[in-house]
This record gives sequence, C-alpha cells and structure tokens, in this order.
Amino acid sequence: MFVVHPTSTHDARFSAKRGIDEAVRFAKGRKIPVIYLQDDTPAQFYFTEDCNPDYWVFSQGGEISFEVPSSHLYIVGGHLELCLSAALHDILYQWAKRAPRNLTVTYLMDGIYSNGKLVDPAEPFYEDFVKFMNVVSYGRPGGEHWPKLSLLETMGVIVREDHEMAYLTQVLPRWDTTFQKSYRVELQLNDSVKKVLRSAIGWHPPTLLFHFVDSALNLSNMASQPGH
Repeated sequence: MFVVHPTSTHDARFSAKRGIDEAVRFAKGRKIPVIYLQDDTPAQFYFTEDCNPDYWVFSQGGEISFEVPSSHLYIVGGHLELCLSAALHDILYQWAKRAPRNLTVTYLMDGIYSNGKLVDPAEPFYEDFVKFMNVVSYGRPGGEHWPKLSLLETMGVIVREDHEMAYLTQVLPRWDTTFQKSYRVELQLNDSVKKVLRSAIGWHPPTLLFHFVDSALNLSNMASQPGH
C-alpha cells in the first residue's frame, strides 16, 4: 500500500485523513507492506494516526525510484491529479516491462484527495461540483493547496454511476501508452460490473484492473462475508 503525501499542507481540510487511517489499519491487519511517500513538508503537518509504516520514502513529486514487485497495489493519499498520478505512472511503467501477469490497482477513494481539475466544465454535474468546492473552501486563504475534496466526495457530487465511471476513466494513469495491446484493461467501481477499457486477444489474456472502492472499510466488510 502506498500512502502519498498525507499532509495538511496539501489537504488542509483533512478530507482524506479518516480514509487513510482506515486504509493503513486494513493493510497492517493483513500484513500488506505500507509505504509512506514523504516530501519536504515539515513533519508536524503529516496527519496519519499511524506514524510507523513499514517504510518512509522521500519522494518530492510522487516519483518512485525503487522496485515494486507486487502485482496488487493499494493507493491512498494524493494529490490525485499530480503526485499520486506520478507515482502510479512510475509503477505501471515498471510493471509493463515485466513478464505478462494479472495486475490490480485499488484506489481507496475516501483516502484520496483531489482538487477536481479534471472535472470537465461541460459535464452536467460541473456547477454542483463548483458550488460544493466553494462551500468547503469558504473563508480559507487562496492558493492551489487549499481547496481539496476526497475522491469519494467528488463521486457524491457526480452521483450517476455512468458519469462516475466516465470521470474515473479520465483520472487513470496513461495505461494506453504503457502496456502492450496484449493486455486487457478493465475498470471497476466497488462491486459493479467491470467495464472493459481495452479488450485483448485470447481466452485469458493478462489483465490490468483499476478498482475504485469507496473505503477500506468496504474491503473489510467484503472480506468478512461468506465466499470472500
């Protein structure tokens, strides 16, 4: 599990704090290694409840300079459009150079913060998004680092699942220029039917799945149900 820059410098509302804390608790309970990416933000602004991940790694812009051998990655933190995206691009680039296999990136949406820059003004929910952003940032000093929502809050503004899926497709890292066409690529929101972003030849081609889940609490509940 990667936790990207969990700081109030970037997420002044602490919009992703509860989600990050639950995600780390989930990972540690299942012995999933937890890596915190740290930039030059002073230590007192890091807001995670658990200050003892398996690794602290310096990464100013989300860059990943070490090997990530796992085929399943959980990710929280932010900033969705910048540092988190940079981390994922580096990891996918590593994965694409290895032998073909099934791969999964799980986004825990209540633990990811975002400024909504990829919300298209042409979308029917754009005005609702702007209103909500204006409310949560009301009275705060100006500046790029202040107005943040969790990705789950953004989903709450969008509401319609087809619009949610379209938006999530836009925020994905550039898998299309990274993975060969022999890879099947899928997108899933919680337990919804998987959307095929790109098909591939063969009965069981290697598959890259981007799985967006509301919260690590959902994963915990799913794991406790029969059949999981």
